[in-house]
Amino acid sequence: MTYAARHGRASASPSGGADTEAQELIEAAQAWIDDDPDHDTRVELGDVLARAKDGDEAALADLADRFSGMLEFGTAGLRGAIGAGPNRMNRSVVIRAAAGLTAYLQETKPEPLVVIGYDARTKSDVFARDTAAVVVGAGGKAAILPRPLPTPVLAYAIRFLGADAGVMVTASHNPPQDNGYKVYLGDGSQIVPPSDSQIARHIARVSAVADVALADDGWETLEDDVLDEYLTATAAVVADDSPRDVTVVHTALHGVGAETVKAAFLRAGYAAPIPVESQARPDPAFPTVSFPNPEEPGAMDAALELAEQTGPDVVIANDPDADRCAVAIPAPGGWRMLRGDEVGALLGAHVLARGVSPDAVFANSIVSSRLLAAIASAAGLRHEETLTGFKWISRVEGLRYGYEEALGYCVDPGTVRDKDGVSAALMVAELVATLKAQGRSLADLLDALAVEHGVHATDSFSVRVDDLALIPQIMAKLRDHAPAEVAGVAVTRADDLSAGSEDLPPTDGLRYYLADDSRIIVRPSGTEPKVKVYLEVIEPVDDASRLGEAKAAAVKRLAGIRTDLESLTRL
Repeated sequence: MTYAARHGRASASPSGGADTEAQELIEAAQAWIDDDPDHDTRVELGDVLARAKDGDEAALADLADRFSGMLEFGTAGLRGAIGAGPNRMNRSVVIRAAAGLTAYLQETKPEPLVVIGYDARTKSDVFARDTAAVVVGAGGKAAILPRPLPTPVLAYAIRFLGADAGVMVTASHNPPQDNGYKVYLGDGSQIVPPSDSQIARHIARVSAVADVALADDGWETLEDDVLDEYLTATAAVVADDSPRDVTVVHTALHGVGAETVKAAFLRAGYAAPIPVESQARPDPAFPTVSFPNPEEPGAMDAALELAEQTGPDVVIANDPDADRCAVAIPAPGGWRMLRGDEVGALLGAHVLARGVSPDAVFANSIVSSRLLAAIASAAGLRHEETLTGFKWISRVEGLRYGYEEALGYCVDPGTVRDKDGVSAALMVAELVATLKAQGRSLADLLDALAVEHGVHATDSFSVRVDDLALIPQIMAKLRDHAPAEVAGVAVTRADDLSAGSEDLPPTDGLRYYLADDSRIIVRPSGTEPKVKVYLEVIEPVDDASRLGEAKAAAVKRLAGIRTDLESLTRL
């Protein structure tokens, strides 16, 4: 059995010569090169291979990583660093994925229609065309969006066109060197088990890219009518008679959101946002940010600096594919970024205030704050918790509004069954304008929610790893040595989420409740090499005059829990 077939790891002998396993690795690399349709990655891998043949241990280690297995296809689709080899994002991997997806679709429909979108990351357009070539080559039909556009436009296009599936080529807010492949089914929502594993099995059956038929043409390049319909539907998320007096600073973080957000604001009757010009145009190098995620330190510096200069009512940011939305508000001494849970509660309260049907359902992921549940309960509405990710949130029956703490908001599930940073930005603008007309602010509304439902203070941190094998070690440590108390407070309940429950499918995660109703959740990230830890404390507010004391108490409790969890997750 060859090295590639085993998906094992190779090593170099201490003397620098190749042992049997390393020789198999070299042979697998040469076979990959021979089957690779992309000149760039053939040259890239050929250079590594040449050095490996000369006994370069660094090159052998590089090959071992590139051939440690095929880039895994799961509920997040594909995501990884761009480069040559099966454990990277490249044309060979994408063609195999497209062939597997098409074969899966053809189990129920011989000529499936797949609509394909792409962002402005490196090779996104190439991967999109390869997907279309595979679908058409297999006898299906494919339609590609006209240019780099936000992920929500692709999610909308699936149902608008009556497609059987959708593919969005994007790595969302990942580092510049990454790209990804996000798959939706015909209902407009992301894939969930068992579809992901069934598609993965079809992908595994592709023995060589050369065996996959690629059409030279025959797919449709869509016009702007899909985008136009999306903008019309999105502009309708705000009420015709709501105030429009609001000034917004907006950054697209070098992604594809700037033009679509501007068009949506204008169509809805708002002034165009003030753009952060240095970040408004798509650029796969992301030159002004080291990590194009609004949650990361430094990512919002340019937007907040512009806010200091222009004095807007609110700052709004989208991630590079514009499916997430971040918000900053004026605060003493400058500007404050709101946590995703704060924006989630604000938008939920706004949706409720605008009026909902009695059978409307609010939902959020289990790692998000419990404040939305309290808001829904007080209004007599049903609330559901789901596993992390909009692939789960969007599937809640009767969903009217859903969010997750990682800046994802679904304010209009009838239009887009996924998080949508464009419609969320519009609804934030409407809420700010409405409050402004009342002489109030987002901070005032947050305080009112705290007085009514208690201070729900949340925090999170990540344990990043260089070796993925450390992640199960961290989880095993917590499973084998469950804490009896955290920050001096007894753990009253510990849930191993891998067992599943009546309400949740199995997932790799741990959840702890403390005697004071604090909550802790630990889980591996689904898209990055890290373990994520989510914390929440609830501090009752006896009287509005004591809100400041309650906030301070919540911050203190939260800090104590974080200190202990940082220690517990350290190997």
